[in-house]
Amino acid sequence: MNYSDLLKSQRDLFDSGKTLPLKFRIEQLKLLKKMILTHEKQILDAVYADLKKPDFENQLTETQFTLWEIENTLNHLKYWMKPEYVETPIFHKPGYSFIKSDPLGVSLIIAPWNYPFQLMIAPLVANIAAGNCAILKPSELSTNTSTVISKIISETFPSEYILVVQGGASETTELLNLKFDNIFYTGSTQVGKIVMSAAAQNLTPVTLELGGKSPCVVDKNVPLKQTARKIVWGKFLNAGQTCIAPDYILVDKSIKDKLIESIKEIIVEFYGSNVQKSNSYARIINERHFNRLTTLLKDGEVVYGGQTDVSDLFISPTIIENPDLKSNLMTEEIFGPILPIMEYSNVDEVMKFIKQRPKPLALYIFSKNSKFVQSIIEHTSSGGVCVNDTLSHITTSALPFGGVGDSGMGQYHGKKGFDAFSHQKSVLKKSFLIDFSMRYPPYIKLSGFMKKMIKWVS
Repeated sequence: MNYSDLLKSQRDLFDSGKTLPLKFRIEQLKLLKKMILTHEKQILDAVYADLKKPDFENQLTETQFTLWEIENTLNHLKYWMKPEYVETPIFHKPGYSFIKSDPLGVSLIIAPWNYPFQLMIAPLVANIAAGNCAILKPSELSTNTSTVISKIISETFPSEYILVVQGGASETTELLNLKFDNIFYTGSTQVGKIVMSAAAQNLTPVTLELGGKSPCVVDKNVPLKQTARKIVWGKFLNAGQTCIAPDYILVDKSIKDKLIESIKEIIVEFYGSNVQKSNSYARIINERHFNRLTTLLKDGEVVYGGQTDVSDLFISPTIIENPDLKSNLMTEEIFGPILPIMEYSNVDEVMKFIKQRPKPLALYIFSKNSKFVQSIIEHTSSGGVCVNDTLSHITTSALPFGGVGDSGMGQYHGKKGFDAFSHQKSVLKKSFLIDFSMRYPPYIKLSGFMKKMIKWVS
């Protein structure tokens, strides 16, 4: 496949101006929505084949999330596309200034395997809304979902507008060597560095949605069962293979044992005493990641769970105490159903622990003490914060989603997604009615009064 020719055909379509009108963008978003609704069962079956996601969890996090994003975009796109008028200095009047959102051109969108449909299509929603063409590169690890995405996209959109390229690292490398107008990547920090390095060769702007070790801080004054329920849901959703899953817990030492007992009880409540037989629990994506995770079980004291079955790619929800802080368990993103728990004595200790590590994608705080919460929010840096819940902050379209530092750069969802795939072009429009001669040479004609005037207006 000649990727250069594919890119050229998309650039030709973009240059024709066909993707610019509001009407066209809305039509394409509606086509995308219809595509999802028509093929929803096929999509969910494919995701299940890749990850064994439970039905409700599958629909909620894959197709329904994407449909919400489309609906929100359809409701607001007209207003997002309008020029934003800004203040104009007195020396530029009569005239006015505004910011116009221009599409960037042709985007490359690279998706991961953990939410293989949502994280491929949600950025595409923003790309369509912004008026761009796109080449999509789904993950080669979630092969069933990638195949379905390729099939239904090709049936819905012409390849010169939206095209899916399947394959592995070699195909991704070939694409990254081309000069796109924008690259949107979701995945690991390690690969994110490779993407950014390749983009730099062509001075291509990038949005990197990465991950990291998202802390979960638990204060002593919380309702234990409710807190445990929210932590267990957020951690073990998709068998822990979520970029914003709570990676480890920092809990006040006075309630650590009680919290652990509550978490154990909730795990049984959610998945039963034999989790492997539960129809509400997903599986690890492949044997390589299974082996990586089972190795991490040795980096601390397993106090609950730890059962594994490579033939089923099953790892049970696992709690670990006293983790080795220098081990892979505590220096790399876990991305699986293993939950280290550590205690702290005071809020300063919490903030010091978090600040000594790379900036996380998410930070979770459970507390009834507003000063405790505010102190952590103000003195730590993270992509986002969710108080007294897990994961739910990403479902609010008005809140931008993205990382900082090692957890990524750039944001999307809602208006921020539209902005991520647009260039905010500054425009100053002036009148011919007035033309101040003082700015033209020779400057010796400026009187003292006029010099004072220049200082005043500036």
